[in-house]
Amino acid sequence: MSPRHPSRSYRRGFSGAAAVCTVAALTLALGACSSTDDSGPGSGTDTKKGDGRPELKVTGAYVPQPPTGKMAGGFLTVRNGGSAPDKLTSVSSDLAGEVEIHETVKQQMRQVKSLKVPANGALELGRGSNHLMLMDLKHKPVKGDEVTFILHFEKSGSVTVKAPVEATNYTPEK
Repeated sequence: MSPRHPSRSYRRGFSGAAAVCTVAALTLALGACSSTDDSGPGSGTDTKKGDGRPELKVTGAYVPQPPTGKMAGGFLTVRNGGSAPDKLTSVSSDLAGEVEIHETVKQQMRQVKSLKVPANGALELGRGSNHLMLMDLKHKPVKGDEVTFILHFEKSGSVTVKAPVEATNYTPEK
């Protein structure tokens, strides 16, 4: 048996170091690709990093307990920290057969196909303004329940949000 050639030993050591560096780089790259952050009930995120792209974060989601089991309102805020606008194009929910997006102008509400989420701004869905209407409820939600919303955006894809059901007269603190 002949002794190891020094250059082979060096190459093997170099290849091992290169492999470790490659694995470390891939681990960091995959970790940076994470697109969600579960911040608990009433919040959800979908972050799209980079120039010219939206960076969305959903907070403050809730559903007031409705007086009847026919329809309910949904409220939340979509913040966009990115340099590009986006649009909320549709919403689905485990509670409702249909979720409509409503715009309120001069105390008149009407269904719309989408709502804009401005770049470096926010889309606020709240009482007396733009909001979600949950139609054809599968059951009447009561305080303490949780409703799942899937928000569909033009550029950012879908974001799932868990919204607690609050008292009928609940108003979040600002």
